[in-house]
Amino acid sequence: MKFGQKTHQIIKRIAISVVAIAFFNAQSLDFANSQAASHGIIRDTEIETLLKEYAAPIFNAAGINKGSIQIALIDDRTFNAFVTNGRRMFINTGALMESKTPNEIIGVIAHESGHVAGGHLTLQREQLGNAQMMAVAGMLLGAGAMVAGAGNRNSNSGAGGVGVMMGAQELATRTLLSYQRGEEQAADRAAIKYLDMTAQSPRGLLDTFKRLSDDMMFKTEHLDPYLMSHPMPQDRIASLETLVEASPYFAKKDSADLQARHDLMRAKLYGFVAKQEEVGRKYPISDMSLPAHYARAILNYRYKKIPEALAEIEQLLKVKPENPYFWELKGQVLLEFGRTREAVTALKRATSIMAEAGLIHGLLGRALLATGDTGNLSEAVKELSNAVQREPEDSETWRYLAMAYGTQGNIGMAEYSAAQEAFLIGDQQSAVNHADKAKKLLPAGSPAALKADDIFNYRPKRFN
Repeated sequence: MKFGQKTHQIIKRIAISVVAIAFFNAQSLDFANSQAASHGIIRDTEIETLLKEYAAPIFNAAGINKGSIQIALIDDRTFNAFVTNGRRMFINTGALMESKTPNEIIGVIAHESGHVAGGHLTLQREQLGNAQMMAVAGMLLGAGAMVAGAGNRNSNSGAGGVGVMMGAQELATRTLLSYQRGEEQAADRAAIKYLDMTAQSPRGLLDTFKRLSDDMMFKTEHLDPYLMSHPMPQDRIASLETLVEASPYFAKKDSADLQARHDLMRAKLYGFVAKQEEVGRKYPISDMSLPAHYARAILNYRYKKIPEALAEIEQLLKVKPENPYFWELKGQVLLEFGRTREAVTALKRATSIMAEAGLIHGLLGRALLATGDTGNLSEAVKELSNAVQREPEDSETWRYLAMAYGTQGNIGMAEYSAAQEAFLIGDQQSAVNHADKAKKLLPAGSPAALKADDIFNYRPKRFN
């Protein structure tokens, strides 16, 4: 599991108008961008694979092309999920950790898919433009009234102008928020439709809203329902209950295998992100289940208790010797605490079980490089190259590939790999410098030389 990487290609915020209404809704519509930028993105093959399996039938039912949406995990303990521009779906760690069943997360994915299939993001931006125009018109009328009042030396006329301006802004706000509430309800109905089409229960969606309703009960008690972007929790549940309970799949449960994988995913996240006391309460030492061993293994690793971590991992491997993620964890622990040759063995076992996992190939390449054995260099380059082909946006693996090529003496490819890393982390000047050097060293017309040329000539789009 990899933490701390920021998203560097997040779409720029909507320009904020002088009108107060514009700022309010820019925050609402681009909340996903700000949250993704302020919290780290977590990369983990096990979790991403499971989420893709959850999403695949839903995306198909919604008519969303395979591979057109990336699901990313945000390091944030709040329960939330959102989409940006119809291409990325973000799910918070908190949503996964709080969800007791796969069906709850599948319901969340179905709801967000309703937004994507309905084109709600595009339509919201159109509505935002309409709201801004309403507010601007109100400001002009109000300003006119204020000028007239000033000309007449009539303070009441000036105050009336302010009232016109404020009233126009409030009307624009309420109009846009009403539209957003309608979209939320449409996404709820679409979610139930997709779940029925895939023969899955919508109960998890309802359970999720009920839990969120309990959390929000006191927060929304004194709020004006017309100043909220989502329907009031109790109203939302009331409108959903009848539809959900009418589903022929209402009582259907997730398969035992899927539930087991979901439980392991949650344990993994608790082990990596929760405090020691919280993990101890949730997975006490008396708990001998696989999720408990998993959470404790990761917690011990975090606190540098390596013998204890490895002992817990061995318990996992006794039960599931063909689980690639247990071997991956063992390799990660051994690598980060200097036992590189043992790490290579564990990671080779992981990649033999799951050959398509780019992140695990990258970890194996790092382990091979860390052995310091020149006899491992060619294999390290091979594994790291395999990794970036599968995960071209993983800047960290590009960095290690640059190191491997540099140690090997292949300076042209080292510069090219360094250019890729710099480009991905947003360091445009370094990317250009490395790409320029790579172009001069690589064979003209080679794939790497052409890509280096693309980086060298890249000009970022400007958003006003």
